[in-house]
Amino acid sequence: MTVTTGSIPEWLTVCSWVAIGLGLVCALVLAVDITRHPQPMAVMNLVWPICALFGSVIWVAAYVAWGRAAPRNTSPSTSTGDDTEMDMTTGRAPRPRPMASSVFVGTSHCGAGCTLADLVVEWLLFAVPGIAVVGGLGWAFSDELFAGWVLAYVAALVIGIAFQYFAIAPMNSDRGRLRNLRAAARADILSLTAWQVGMYGAMAIAQLVVFPAWLGGPVAIDTAVFWAVMQLAMLAGFVTAFPVNWWLISTGVKERM
Repeated sequence: MTVTTGSIPEWLTVCSWVAIGLGLVCALVLAVDITRHPQPMAVMNLVWPICALFGSVIWVAAYVAWGRAAPRNTSPSTSTGDDTEMDMTTGRAPRPRPMASSVFVGTSHCGAGCTLADLVVEWLLFAVPGIAVVGGLGWAFSDELFAGWVLAYVAALVIGIAFQYFAIAPMNSDRGRLRNLRAAARADILSLTAWQVGMYGAMAIAQLVVFPAWLGGPVAIDTAVFWAVMQLAMLAGFVTAFPVNWWLISTGVKERM
């Protein structure tokens, strides 16, 4: 039995709406700024606002520090939206972006696909509960939560690999579509899996342990608390995916962003 808004402490609902609202405002701010500062890599125009939905001010700060591109009709030498940073005090040639910031951006790229997939799947399950059967409800799992995870993982792979393809294909047009698609899958499957492990782990703790002990059951999808917890779960996914992306980038499996 899921817990609805009426059974959730009011203070928790208010705090959840504040967290959600902050994420929405941050995403809107980035989306508006990106219209004036479009990213050199087009898919990042989506990645930054999507990640701000759960990371709010952290991703706004990261965007300003590492992701904001030069305004339209401005020389790209003043941009921070690619994998180099210009030393504006000396005028020297661009230097490589620090590894940590490259990994942050690369992990965010992965996380945007996971976030989008979870948003779509969770609301699809809410609107059409019967779709959970496709994820294994009734024949593999007795809990809709696990069936949803299966669907979300498949959707994350599809969206994430598509995001990765559109990131690398423009830089490697000579390789052809099939080879670029294989490269995208090789670069993103492990990263996406690591993200989902962290995210699912956090959601499992909340929905299967904390809320049942505290409120008598998991919170419903259409509550603010569910989505605030999802924000925290996405941050957990970022933490588990970060070292994997570091390894993928350092070994050359995934390109620096």
